[in-house]
Amino acid sequence: MKTLVLNGLWKLVSLLTPVLLTLTAVRLLMTPAFLQVEYNLPGFPADPYGFTKEERLYWSGIALEYLLNEAGIEFLADLRFADGTPVYNQRELRHMVDVKDVVQATLRVWYGVLVFFAGVSIFAWRSGRWAEFRVALRQGGLWTVLLLGVILLFVLVSFGVFFVAFHNVFFEPGTWVFHWSDTLIRLFPERFWRDAFLFVGGLAMLGGLILWRWKTE
Repeated sequence: MKTLVLNGLWKLVSLLTPVLLTLTAVRLLMTPAFLQVEYNLPGFPADPYGFTKEERLYWSGIALEYLLNEAGIEFLADLRFADGTPVYNQRELRHMVDVKDVVQATLRVWYGVLVFFAGVSIFAWRSGRWAEFRVALRQGGLWTVLLLGVILLFVLVSFGVFFVAFHNVFFEPGTWVFHWSDTLIRLFPERFWRDAFLFVGGLAMLGGLILWRWKTE
């Protein structure tokens, strides 16, 4: 019985490793540093409606802050441009509420997975099963490389299809479609999201590769 439980634990570790690595990459994505890098990348499309790079950094930083804090939608609804017009329309605000719900749920899952791995690592160290834990992590690293490799290939080959499918999984169809002149599109054009998915997938794959190549002798 004890062996069966331990085998199940190590299997769970290997299956949750891709989740841990992917969500850690997602959390690193949601930082001002990523915004700075992204908007300064060569070839990043300019806003045809007039946002400067500095304005994009300013407004996107506030949007990021909203997703991570405990404030209600008034945090964004009260924003105004210099001429007094609202930064976001009602459709955009409703979508940002949905996005915040998804982000907060994702972070709770990430925290839970972190606690799980911390607990298992302490157990493995104190019980003399560190080598078994490392083997499970190594297998999880391989799962990460294979899974994220397929997803990244799909992103590179057909990002538009992937982007629509992703949004339809997490949001009601049609609620995330906006006009080109809307603030959300001006701040976060398709190129932004393609790079975001590549960043998350690439970073998670790198972590998986490191674990996979981690010698267990």
